[in-house]
Amino acid sequence: MKIRLLGSVAALALLTGGAHAQDLHFAPGEGDFNWQSYADFAAAHDYSGQTITITGPWTGADAELFNSVLAYFAAATGATVQYNGSESFEQDIVIATQANSAPNIAVFPQPGLAADLAARGALTPLADGTGDWVLSNYAAGQSWVDLGTYAGPDGADHLYGFFYKVDLKSLVWYSPEAFEEAGYEVPTTMEDLHALTEQIAADGTTPWCIGLGSGAATGWPATDW
Repeated sequence: MKIRLLGSVAALALLTGGAHAQDLHFAPGEGDFNWQSYADFAAAHDYSGQTITITGPWTGADAELFNSVLAYFAAATGATVQYNGSESFEQDIVIATQANSAPNIAVFPQPGLAADLAARGALTPLADGTGDWVLSNYAAGQSWVDLGTYAGPDGADHLYGFFYKVDLKSLVWYSPEAFEEAGYEVPTTMEDLHALTEQIAADGTTPWCIGLGSGAATGWPATDW
């Protein structure tokens, strides 16, 4: 089964939840929201009788929040939406594609795995025009289109996903006191950073500390870099 990518962490699904209209936190028309766009979407889409399966990395409270969003999609379209969350998503989604039991939509924590599955032919490209929609609705739209575009099994590039949630990462934290004591300058270029790394190592100190442990998904934090 080919899957669609929803882009932004299944031997065992740690959480299974259904999104239903009665789960809406705000009734349409309540709160400070643009309900007209919701009404327009509902009028244009009818998926009554259809079930959409989604697999992603969110469990616990995060899964509850995601299901609260999916509930509005279910209410607007009449579809039944089933979300399965797994803390071992990266491992489980590969197994699911190999076993022909992949979900309709997968939420990938990082683009690298999605690109790998696209090259294997396990992902289905999004419909024509989706890239134009991203360009019109996302700030810095072209960069998001590029991040969701991968080479398929035929080597041709296709848009496989768009980003639902994005986290600011790849920040480097340092101790100003330690830098001042050692006489180090804060680097302003990548070349300066490489030179500082070598200098700190030459001084007998470990220059970097990066946590990569994450159970079955150990190593994925390095993809943020």
